[in-house]
Amino acid sequence: MESVFVFAFIAYMCAMIAVGFLVSRHQKSGEDFLLGGRSLPLLLTLGTTVATMVGTGSSMGAVGFAYLNGWAGTLYGVGGAVGVLLLAWLFAPVRQLKFMTMSEELSYYVGAHPLIKNLVACIIYVASIGWLGAHILGGGMYLSWLTGLDTTTAKLLIALSFTIYVVIGGYTAVVWTDSIQAILLFAGFILMAIFSVQYVGGWDAMLANQPRENVTWFAVDKIGFLPAISLSLAVLVGILATPSFRQRIYSGKNVKSVRQSFIYSGIIYLAFSSIPAIIGMSAYAMTESLENSAFAFPHIALNVMPMALGVFIIIAGISATLSSASSDAIAGVSVIMRDLYRLATGNMPPPSKVVLLSRVSLVLTIGAALGFALLSNDIISYITKMIAILMSGMCVCGLLGRFWPRYNWQGAAATLFTGMLSALAITLNNDWNTFWGNPVIPSVVCATFAGILISLCTGKSRLDSEHALAILAAERAEMEESR
Repeated sequence: MESVFVFAFIAYMCAMIAVGFLVSRHQKSGEDFLLGGRSLPLLLTLGTTVATMVGTGSSMGAVGFAYLNGWAGTLYGVGGAVGVLLLAWLFAPVRQLKFMTMSEELSYYVGAHPLIKNLVACIIYVASIGWLGAHILGGGMYLSWLTGLDTTTAKLLIALSFTIYVVIGGYTAVVWTDSIQAILLFAGFILMAIFSVQYVGGWDAMLANQPRENVTWFAVDKIGFLPAISLSLAVLVGILATPSFRQRIYSGKNVKSVRQSFIYSGIIYLAFSSIPAIIGMSAYAMTESLENSAFAFPHIALNVMPMALGVFIIIAGISATLSSASSDAIAGVSVIMRDLYRLATGNMPPPSKVVLLSRVSLVLTIGAALGFALLSNDIISYITKMIAILMSGMCVCGLLGRFWPRYNWQGAAATLFTGMLSALAITLNNDWNTFWGNPVIPSVVCATFAGILISLCTGKSRLDSEHALAILAAERAEMEESR
């Protein structure tokens, strides 16, 4: 059985690499490689958005959380669905401004100030390495548990697999493979939910085998009302502040296409939100003795599903990791090419070398994330906590900048630092962290207050939006002029 899983994984990755090669043949510029030529149709934007939403967190995180906390596992999906629907309504119009990175967008809101652009770019890149490390770690643990491979080999295989097709095909390969993986994900999760409920004796039997508090409304009796709100809000804030979701906006064909794809994604993900919870609860009904709740998903795949479907489910679970990892990798490299290269050299990368430099940066970025994933689980845990700390400030920065003209670069800096420091304070205090569930609510409130107060106490931005956009467009044109 382990040999079958290894063979299926290798065959699947060969297919994804072939897709990456096929879609890369018409790329001529850095914009093609990093943003798919800004011409992605609705269906591809929908497929890649859904696949990115159903990532490592939903395959191992939400299912494992539901194993311990019952219906609370649906909170991931509820928060994610609301987040992407808000993204569609609030930020889809940003597509017409032709940004390339989220750091470029946030700096535009405050007069194209270079400090904010560079600060956000650094935050995004560090966060991208952390996300990638978490995906490699989660996918490696998953693959190792299923196949019997040692964890180091499994992590290397996961990293190598998505590196090859992303390096070959760039963003176009990401969206095409994501769209394929989205189909596998939904089919696999739905089949797993059906088979697992039948295996434990039906719906009533599954519920009867749960602790009473786990089957209350969103399991609020188990985790608490405020932590439940915090969990959903944390997922929502993550979507509003995650660069890979913004990249779906920048690469879409037009505003209408982007908005429609996000609305459809939100509705689909909301409908999907109960599936991971059902799988996790079914796993608990089978056995209450799993040492690690993260293995609830593969436990069902190995012990419940017929061989052929089990292999399909395994591929679906790995697809969840790969879709998120590839999206975060390309988002991080876009920041290198658009922002960090200029910060380091004073110039934009030569147009003729953007694709080559992007591929080299992808290898180095994924290599750095793999290095962290190979060292220790604790390092990745630390990094992912730091990512959560950084997201609140970026979310508030985007919202204030988009809808409050008085916002300036001083307020943006205050938002970013206050959000980070307040979240860190909550995280380091066990009592506060237990009370709130996670630091997102106090962090968002403090970041908002600081951004408004500092903006009001300092002068308005010297550049209006028209001139700020012209500055950013002129910089971007330096790496796009030869097509």
